[in-house]
Amino acid sequence: MDKSVTKTTIIENGIKLALISGYIATIPAANYMIGNVGTVCIPDGPCLIPVGFGVMAPSGVLMIGLALLLRDAVHEWLGPRFALYAIAVGAVLSYLLADPFIAIASLVAFGVSELSDFAVYRKIRDRSRTLGILASGVVGSVIDSVLFLWLAFGSLAHVDGQIIGKIGVTCIAAGALFSWKKYREEK
Repeated sequence: MDKSVTKTTIIENGIKLALISGYIATIPAANYMIGNVGTVCIPDGPCLIPVGFGVMAPSGVLMIGLALLLRDAVHEWLGPRFALYAIAVGAVLSYLLADPFIAIASLVAFGVSELSDFAVYRKIRDRSRTLGILASGVVGSVIDSVLFLWLAFGSLAHVDGQIIGKIGVTCIAAGALFSWKKYREEK
């Protein structure tokens, strides 16, 4: 057996496991953060963090932005069918691990936004993976933000912060992917 093939396979399998584990871990992390982590916690509301421009957002925004990115990576490394399975597992975890007042909001927002992210990424990725990540992240971020805040809190307060935070994470990831791609092309 060729040692380089074995080493490559082990590395690729490790990356795949890290992507799916990371994706699934973002869900309970976001649900925990929204009720427990922030510079300000609103009674019967979310804990907030600053996301820039003087705007505050529920703290789970960081994990959901990462979830949208990791879902694209799962799609890329493991394929669309596995990405859909991961979305289903994530939606169920979102429901099971959330506090009761956000359980349904989390389930609905996660499921709808991830399926929207999936559809946009799948449509655009063949032309440009970087553009696919960016566009799908924006679509998923807006849908998740509006649905979650409205269903969980009956308000769209902090929706601007939600969207800024999630799109910020998406832009950082798309920029990193673009830079990595350019670096690899130059080698």
